[in-house]
Amino acid sequence: MTGFFHETAFYGSDDDFLALVVPFLEDGLRAGEAVVAACAERNTGLLRGALGRDITYLPGADQYSRPSESIATYRALFAEGTEGGARGMRVVGDVPHPGMGASWDWWARYEAAVNRAYAEFPVWGLCPYDTRTTPAEVLDDVVRTHPNIAAAPGRHEANPGFREGPARARQVADPLEQGPPLVDLVDVTARAARDAVSAAVAGTALSEDGVLDVVYAASEMVSNGLTHGVAPVRFRVWADSSRVVVAVTDQGPGPADPVVGLMPTTDTRTAGLGLWILHRTCDYVSMGRDADGFTVRASVAGQT
Repeated sequence: MTGFFHETAFYGSDDDFLALVVPFLEDGLRAGEAVVAACAERNTGLLRGALGRDITYLPGADQYSRPSESIATYRALFAEGTEGGARGMRVVGDVPHPGMGASWDWWARYEAAVNRAYAEFPVWGLCPYDTRTTPAEVLDDVVRTHPNIAAAPGRHEANPGFREGPARARQVADPLEQGPPLVDLVDVTARAARDAVSAAVAGTALSEDGVLDVVYAASEMVSNGLTHGVAPVRFRVWADSSRVVVAVTDQGPGPADPVVGLMPTTDTRTAGLGLWILHRTCDYVSMGRDADGFTVRASVAGQT
């Protein structure tokens, strides 16, 4: 195997899940490949009951805590496996989505980004989606972001619905945004943004690290908007006792590269490094364009 083979599959019952996934993993074992499952608790239980051989199980909730963390962890795992002499690797994973209680925007970007993020590794990655719980708009994005599809057990085909570039996931405003913002400024400096968000979070339950994270997020998002976006750049902050949301909107198109923010970069011509730090420190980061412009949102939760 050479390069990353990114495949999806759809199932509507536990039996369908096993019929798709078990042969996929068993074929990898027979071929002498390293085999990994990073599934939700229920699917992990199904696999443990069906597979007679030992494979590596990663807790799905840990492996898929944040897209940037998933990419970093998988890249380290793939590098270790291939450097250790594995002929190839097979991975099955349950990518989070709203049917599993997770926001989809950044996971849709993850599914598009990994086509490049894992391209150097001899890995076959299978991302099965349960049609009983996965929303239709998520399934549309899944089709767009996977070059290959398991149309039936044992049938692996090129996916005619695959499209290069970012997914089309709709950005969803945070519930806190239903109320008026505590801060609403236009074309502020990064320093003014830091000062404004510091004052806005006073009295919240954010830890010292949480305050640092949201202050950094505000500064970096404003700097990116002023440097890479199109004026005017609007900066807003919402907060309640336990959570802070920062949104920065400009009139530019936003980055076309799905990897931006999900992997580090030293390219000073892009906003990639700062956005990557946001994705590693904030509880949620969304990016998207609507009628108001291109918006980056970041939220940080405090202690309850």
